[in-house]
Amino acid sequence: MKHWMTSLAAAMALLVTSGLYAADGDAADAKDDDKKAPKTIAQLTENHVSTPGLLTVYQDEKTGAIKLHINKSLLDQELVYFAQAADGVVQTGYFRGAYLANDVIVLRRRFDRIDIVKRNTSYYFDPDNALSRAADANISDALVASEKILAEDAQTGAVLINADKLFTSESLLQIKPSPDPDADPKAFSLGKLADDKSRVLRFRSYPQNTDIEVEYVYGNAAPTGATGNDITDNRYVAVRVLHSLIAMPDNDYQPRFDDPRVGYFMDTVTDLTQYSATPFRDMINRWHLVKKNPDAPVSDPVEPITFWIENTTPLEWRELIRSAALNWNQSFAKAGFSNAIVIKVQPDDAQWDAGDIRYNVLRWTSSPNPPFGGYGPSFSNPRTGQILGADIMLEYSFLNRYAFARQILSRGGELLADAPASLVAGEFCSLAHGLHSESQVARGLAIGADGDGAAFEAQLVHDSMHYLILHEIGHTLGLNHNMKATQLRSPAEAFDPDALDGGVLAGSIMDYPAVNFAPEGATQTVFYSTRPGPYDDWAIQFGYDPSLDDPVRREALLARSTEAALAFGNDADDMRSAGKGIDPRVNIYDMTNDAIGYADARMQMIADALGKLPSKPPAAGESYQQTHDVFVQMMRSWSRSAAAVSRFVGGVYVNRAMVGQPGAEPPYTAVDVATQRRAMQVLAERVFAPDVLDPALPALRFVAQQRRGFNFFANPEDPKVHDTLLVVQGAALDHLLHPNVLKRLTDSALYGNEYALTEAVDALTDAVFAADARGNVNTARQNLQVNYVERLADIVKGGAYDNVSQSAAILALQGIESLGKRKRGINRSTEAHVAHLQLLIDRALDDD
Repeated sequence: MKHWMTSLAAAMALLVTSGLYAADGDAADAKDDDKKAPKTIAQLTENHVSTPGLLTVYQDEKTGAIKLHINKSLLDQELVYFAQAADGVVQTGYFRGAYLANDVIVLRRRFDRIDIVKRNTSYYFDPDNALSRAADANISDALVASEKILAEDAQTGAVLINADKLFTSESLLQIKPSPDPDADPKAFSLGKLADDKSRVLRFRSYPQNTDIEVEYVYGNAAPTGATGNDITDNRYVAVRVLHSLIAMPDNDYQPRFDDPRVGYFMDTVTDLTQYSATPFRDMINRWHLVKKNPDAPVSDPVEPITFWIENTTPLEWRELIRSAALNWNQSFAKAGFSNAIVIKVQPDDAQWDAGDIRYNVLRWTSSPNPPFGGYGPSFSNPRTGQILGADIMLEYSFLNRYAFARQILSRGGELLADAPASLVAGEFCSLAHGLHSESQVARGLAIGADGDGAAFEAQLVHDSMHYLILHEIGHTLGLNHNMKATQLRSPAEAFDPDALDGGVLAGSIMDYPAVNFAPEGATQTVFYSTRPGPYDDWAIQFGYDPSLDDPVRREALLARSTEAALAFGNDADDMRSAGKGIDPRVNIYDMTNDAIGYADARMQMIADALGKLPSKPPAAGESYQQTHDVFVQMMRSWSRSAAAVSRFVGGVYVNRAMVGQPGAEPPYTAVDVATQRRAMQVLAERVFAPDVLDPALPALRFVAQQRRGFNFFANPEDPKVHDTLLVVQGAALDHLLHPNVLKRLTDSALYGNEYALTEAVDALTDAVFAADARGNVNTARQNLQVNYVERLADIVKGGAYDNVSQSAAILALQGIESLGKRKRGINRSTEAHVAHLQLLIDRALDDD
């Protein structure tokens, strides 16, 4: 043993002498040891540009690669993650200013890696309840990314990670949509994400937030589907996204919980420790307004809500925009705040741009394919509902006369669409599309009323711009739509200047109204409301009045919801789509508390105006494009009016009041039988009658689009009048014969409806067949009758239709068959039509 130890000591001495081994753990060779020692943060960020802030960003001056320096204080702390589209093209579903994500994330260290975890904020556990110990059970957070720690500061605990892959991949945000199994396989779609082309474009970092803008490039060597001129080369399509990481606000903000009687956007939270039928802790989205003088009834806020008018805004519009936005201060005064909203203009030499989330900006674009005319999103802290920032996107298309839906008439397309269907998933306000269309209708009605002129145009632009700004600002304050607000005025009041109370035409500015064009003999008042209505004042008070932290005072305010001026119903209730919603008062492009009478008068005005189109041509030297566009928008308005009337058939009035609330009615009350019969009669006369298109016939020779290169290569240019008329009629039939409506006629009979399903179907059949039951049938009417019989045949097949509906359809088909057998002395066209109907009926009723 002694000999072995002596030999080992000698060997060690030799190794030390040769430099191959270091005594006491010191490096035997400094050069070799340097290669093995981990590099420091300073070493790894040499030749990098540093941008300090919430997260310090380092960018390699040579390669552009970025790294993130994360202070230890941020680890395991929640941050708000927000993403918006900085730029894109509408066909991809991404466009400038679109809000894409609003989440809570955590940067969590796990050994030698940083995990990026997206938290689930949908549930609440009372910390005083023992169940809170199981708060993580069966609720999944999302581990969206994990990055290896490159270096660590031993003294501060700060770490450094690579960030290129984190941001240029779709880890934080899925951009390319998942495949839709029902989509047209030949339709255009984004290709594969190109890693070598996607890159970080720019970044900025501040004490409370870090923003990183990334361009994602998608490549497809052999793309399918048509694209517009806004896509330069459809093999390579780019989407720019701004990712923002924001420090969780540290303030005394108190959440205010939602109530179904008033409409706010909200962060939805379910309390899993509450024993209740409604265990909801839904927090409304609102700004953090605090009074400078808490004891004053009305006080300026410590920090107002400041909006900047982008310097792209034409000079002539800036004052109008400013004055419209500041009208909201009237509502805030009722909530105890003066000068709650401040409007400034972005200087031309500003060192910030509208994408900077620290600034709330009214932004302008002029897009080849506008996704909206106005869009007012905001983003919030999902933990509290506090709004952290907002923008208002405005499209120049809202104001010009150019019709972006040029092909509607030539292809008999969908007349009711107001926004492209290709938008990314989410809720977008399409008001401005409707305002643009309705303003075009007003111009057409003015031609028919000999009222077009400079004063008319100036008021129309003023009122529509005022309305749009007020509406979109309302969204940024947290308000969602109120599609019941146009019920405020009677038809007489709508054209009575003394009754409009300074421009308040509807209960809320948050509705989608029909343009208020005066019929012959009436006074033209405002085309649209020009200041917030009584519902808006009440809703802002609910959201912002500090005194309503007292639950007794809050409930006293909410108890007023049964007042007619405070009527509320949002997109969840509205009946814009066939079969959707049940309350006909909650609708778009209607007006007054007699929506049927108002729509009836509108359809008569449209008929009169169409008849005068040939005598009111465009100016000498111009094409007939303006005539075409007016005709298209008139047909669209006619369809909207017909839709508004149709919703009363099978309708049920909805009341949102709580149990025991003063003035409360039962939640459901069927529309009275007289109103349903009246609606069906108006449709029979204005939509289904044989002569409904007669006033427009003289104009058809002039409904021509201006030629532009080969713009008629794909579709012939002649107006598809029969198709277009059938779209109008079909939109009404879509609702009247929808399985939901037919079932509701039967169901609601058990709680008050007196308009029987068989009576409704009989009345509809008469509207389609009775007027020409014994004579010849014109071609437009033939289209309608075939379409109607085909719909009845579909009902007979069953599917979504119940037995009662099938029975009514069978009886109607048998009645139509007997009408055909009674025809005598008809022309050849009608004879062929009767044979066609008989064949359809035979197939529908065939026992086999």
